[in-house]
Amino acid sequence: MLQRDADGTPTPDLKIRLSDYQPSAWRIASVELVFDLDIASTEVYARLELESASATPTPLRLDGEGLELIELRLNGKRLGPLGYRVEAHALELSDLPASCALESRVRIRPQANTALEGLYLSGSAERGFLLTQCEAQGFRHITWFLDRPDVLTRYSVELRADAARFPVLLAGGNAVGSGMLAEGRHWARFEDPHPKPSYLFALVAGRLECLSQPYITADGRAVTLNLWAEADAIGQCHYALGALQRAMRWDERSYGRNYDLDVFHVVATHDFNMGAMENKGLNIFNAKYLLADADTTTDEGFRAVEGVIGHEYFHNWSGNRVTCRDWFQLSLKEGFTVFRDQSFSADMHSQALKRIEDVATLRRMQFPEDAGPLAHPVRPAEYAEINNFYTATVYEKGAELIRMLAARVGPQAFRRGTDLYFARHDGSAATVEDLLAALGEAAAVDLTPYLAWYAQAGTPRLSARCHHEPATRRYVLRLAQHTAPTPGQAVKHTLPIPVKLALFARDGRMLPLRLAGEADAVGVERVLELTDAAAEFVFEDIDEAPIPSLLRGFSAPVILECAMPPGDLALLLQHDADGFNRWEAGQHLASDAFRAAHAGAAQYAALAAWTGALGALFAQTDFSDAALLAELLAPPAISELEALVEPHDPDAVDAARRRLEQALAQALGASALAARYTALHAAEQGAHDAPAQARRRLKRRVLELWALVDAPAALAAAEAQFAQAAGMSERLAALRVLLRHGDAGMRHGTLTAFRARHGQQPLVMDTWFAVQAEVAGVDALDTVRALLADAAFTLRNPNRVRAVLGTFARQNRTAFHRADGAGYALLVAQLQALDQLNPQTAAALAQAFNGWARLEPKRRALAESHLRALAATPGLSRNLADIVQRSLA
Repeated sequence: MLQRDADGTPTPDLKIRLSDYQPSAWRIASVELVFDLDIASTEVYARLELESASATPTPLRLDGEGLELIELRLNGKRLGPLGYRVEAHALELSDLPASCALESRVRIRPQANTALEGLYLSGSAERGFLLTQCEAQGFRHITWFLDRPDVLTRYSVELRADAARFPVLLAGGNAVGSGMLAEGRHWARFEDPHPKPSYLFALVAGRLECLSQPYITADGRAVTLNLWAEADAIGQCHYALGALQRAMRWDERSYGRNYDLDVFHVVATHDFNMGAMENKGLNIFNAKYLLADADTTTDEGFRAVEGVIGHEYFHNWSGNRVTCRDWFQLSLKEGFTVFRDQSFSADMHSQALKRIEDVATLRRMQFPEDAGPLAHPVRPAEYAEINNFYTATVYEKGAELIRMLAARVGPQAFRRGTDLYFARHDGSAATVEDLLAALGEAAAVDLTPYLAWYAQAGTPRLSARCHHEPATRRYVLRLAQHTAPTPGQAVKHTLPIPVKLALFARDGRMLPLRLAGEADAVGVERVLELTDAAAEFVFEDIDEAPIPSLLRGFSAPVILECAMPPGDLALLLQHDADGFNRWEAGQHLASDAFRAAHAGAAQYAALAAWTGALGALFAQTDFSDAALLAELLAPPAISELEALVEPHDPDAVDAARRRLEQALAQALGASALAARYTALHAAEQGAHDAPAQARRRLKRRVLELWALVDAPAALAAAEAQFAQAAGMSERLAALRVLLRHGDAGMRHGTLTAFRARHGQQPLVMDTWFAVQAEVAGVDALDTVRALLADAAFTLRNPNRVRAVLGTFARQNRTAFHRADGAGYALLVAQLQALDQLNPQTAAALAQAFNGWARLEPKRRALAESHLRALAATPGLSRNLADIVQRSLA
């Protein structure tokens, strides 16, 4: 079902199931590793001190992939071929003593490792360096091992290599020795005092430069912070070093967590499947999330670097010191840590803006995942390929579940609960139940009902119906929940849904809230918990029909269905004190306007209310939050609007959304947009504080809207901005407008100038590729074909693949979903080639097909036929075959 052999024969069902979990029958008390490093061929010596964890004799099965076994010894005695059995993915030994030492020597080939899993070469053979990526199951590509997260052991690692070719040798833990060997080689040894699973192992070897800074933790430990990059990039690491220190201080204050080794290494690489990796003491980063300076990095890029730096550092406790028992518990470390990094970023910048960004990401990425054939619970019950479950559901929805739990118990109890969790499970592998138990114990509440959120796929729909009773001065709110069936889960259960709400009077005041049965009002904001399929909540002392502000701060990851008059939504858009719900009211208004536009209505109240309210806000000279205003001026993303129409035609959805933007631009007016742009342009000084970033964010949005109503003037301003820009945010904002609205000469000139300036900077060239791949229009597919043929494009670099193919398939909806199926054909052909090099990246990219079944019939048939052709490809990797088969199922 999952994979086909070269002759096309399907292999058996290899699914791993949570219900089958059993602790390992063997423990590894300690491991000693010695690497003789070379690009073409590396030898790995491993000595495992093994202890039986079973009362009865049990064979030892070690995981291994692509290993050339040179030698195997048991308690010092060399084993012959009859002393062990090697299978496709395992080494098995029987009749072992309860305590023994197993030594192995294997050969691996880093340069040939294009999958970027295990030990591999980043960059060219002449200048590149060696590094590892072991999560989730990469360590088995390095040596024979119990490669599972619940087997924790202490590591002693020695690296040996040519001193001239590999002057820098790094591994996790503390450095305990180094020296020279014969023939110009050298060695370095590292020991990690903290037990860890194999997925947290890391090494780096090569020519790298270092940016170093001392740091004193809150508990008095002297730590050295080292950021490593190649010589041409080390100058771009200063921002990340400052972000790391901010993250460390924040974790000390917010969670009481201190760093625990003598040194903390962070290394940048341009060849990486993921964003970054939290290996204990040696984080390895995709350069995209580490390198930053004003000339090459946008404001959003700076915030992303800070957020990812925080995320990986926070893993030192929520993932490393306390790890997950099995891969089904992946969100225990990832969802929890995403919540922590979101909180950190919100504290560093704007709480409201960060919440808007996080919910927008959830809706663009996770809601479609929940609504398609790849839907799965935050804690799945089974998987065929664990790498395919590093998803928005595990990360973003997982973070929302932690947010609900934190709100349910309150900030003080949440801190007590996390302290208890870390203390109770330090140095061990935990489960979701363990975290909920600690939080519940600290708050003296039973949180087990929230486990249902972890077990159930799909996005619940929360319907709200309300009416006011003038005679009794009562306001009745009826809430009901429903979750549609998802693959493998036809029957859904009710969930505890916390609904944070406020009620507004018609003059914009927030009303005191007294529920029936209460003696007095309790504030102007309350949290109701819906635990049944439906329930009524009655508020007393309400003189006139109020305007409800529901799900404030997005208190639960649900889809709210509440029919509200456009005027009520417009009032919330203008007056709600909750920045998120102010934005949310605008999103609901825009969605209502979209439905009418999509249906072909010429005029409709929702559009007038939306544009009118935004026009009033835009005209306010005292509206202080420029970044929030920029977000208010943007309608929902295409992927969100597609979910409102089923089946949908991507061209029709795009056209209706463009009608909204055009109407908004006309309502604001060319002169007002020009005046606001001019004022914002005059205020631009290239600063990077929060107000300066907010102004640039608004300026970009104003320029985009201005181009819709006065293209010649806006394009002239964009050309000048592009030429004069002091930083990447300004330059890229102008470039995008010129590509969307300019003529061929403008597009060619600015793209040529951009490449001439940044052609030697890989991350910026990724941007150069991406901004072209995202431009819609009849020539879009030809543009993508030209990008694929460009000498700077390569399937071997995941960042470059994501920049072109990922942007095309996920963001250029009309081009990917062309009515003739040519977009599908292009992606399938590239997936077939990419799968031979890097199955993880191919599988991630194939998820762009996730919503194919919700397309209109013609496109749906074309998408399905191309998916079936992909499924029939001989020798398809397990990673890609899993995604394709689940998509078709």
